[in-house]
Amino acid sequence: MRVCLLTGEYPPMQGGVADHTWHLARRLSAMTVKVAILTSCRAVPPDSTPGIAVHPVIGGWGWRCWGQIARWLGTQQPHVLHIQYQAAAYDLAGWINWLPWWLRRRRERPRVVVTFHDLRVPYLFPKAGALRRWSVLALARYADGVITTNLEDERELRRHPWATHVRRIPLGSNIEVQLPAHYDRRDWRARLGVGPTSALLAYFGFLNPSKGGEELILALHELVRSGHDVHLVMLGAQVGDVDATNRAYLEQVQRCIHERALEARVHWTGHVTPQEVSAALLAADAVVMPYRDGVSFRRTTFIAALRHGCAVVTTQPSLELPELRDGENVLLVPPGDVGALARAVACLLQDEALVVRLRDGARALGQAFDWESIARQTYALYQEVLA
Repeated sequence: MRVCLLTGEYPPMQGGVADHTWHLARRLSAMTVKVAILTSCRAVPPDSTPGIAVHPVIGGWGWRCWGQIARWLGTQQPHVLHIQYQAAAYDLAGWINWLPWWLRRRRERPRVVVTFHDLRVPYLFPKAGALRRWSVLALARYADGVITTNLEDERELRRHPWATHVRRIPLGSNIEVQLPAHYDRRDWRARLGVGPTSALLAYFGFLNPSKGGEELILALHELVRSGHDVHLVMLGAQVGDVDATNRAYLEQVQRCIHERALEARVHWTGHVTPQEVSAALLAADAVVMPYRDGVSFRRTTFIAALRHGCAVVTTQPSLELPELRDGENVLLVPPGDVGALARAVACLLQDEALVVRLRDGARALGQAFDWESIARQTYALYQEVLA
């Protein structure tokens, strides 16, 4: 089977969709699928993972991309075109949304599968709400198969009578447990200036307004004021390659840190290797992710924390998720409630039995996000749309 993964970002570009596509391509290739990546010309130098052909040739995601994609498909003749969709990865342009509709008008075409990394509609311009929703739904409606990654998006699509081709397949962790050679937890913490009696919190992922970076800093300030010796490590690059608009929010968070004189307690790693991220997650006493819109399984950084068996403090989901059990595999607080967030972290730092219970529960839940299982489910959908 020949499969083309179409993505707006791919390594060495930094972003969750880039990492997801790389992991999926590796697993599919191991299943004897012939995998090609069609992506932005910014994804250079091309990744050289054996068994995966990378074509960083798309100059932009405006209307001209249709012709580029069609010519490439005509030459390569894949059986399946699998679009990895997140609006920001395509520069918030809407043309990719209508690609399946346009391909259906051609005599010969591959079957089209779309993974919605996030079904939420992007901001395009004032009063564009209905147009945005219509555009995103067109991508789902005219595809041969649709993958949602979480219960919220699946329910949203299944409201429509045409949505009989929707499947839910979870996202995987972009960071698996893989420690550096000679890893020592105490030494790693000491490198940050975190002493043996200090507590270390971790935040992982890019910063944007939905992730509650300011609430995190305010909670840290509240903990320090109440006498807790706490540090915070901010893991990974601060903003992604395809979402530079978040730089303004990063500056807000940095200003919040400066105004509260927390510079010595907040440690930024910048972009680091997966092994360094894994080491930091396991070195932390707790991972804190105060999403303003509630925790969701669309958040691969949250999934990474589960896979590492971390004690996670996060915000209540917008839709009840039966897999999440407060006090058993996560600690949940209301979104936007800095006081509740600080109290939950303080409770965790003072209750070793709770820490052990949360870590065991997170590790058990994390098994549901195994990459081999994700690849098998994806391959089964390919077979279904080709039948």
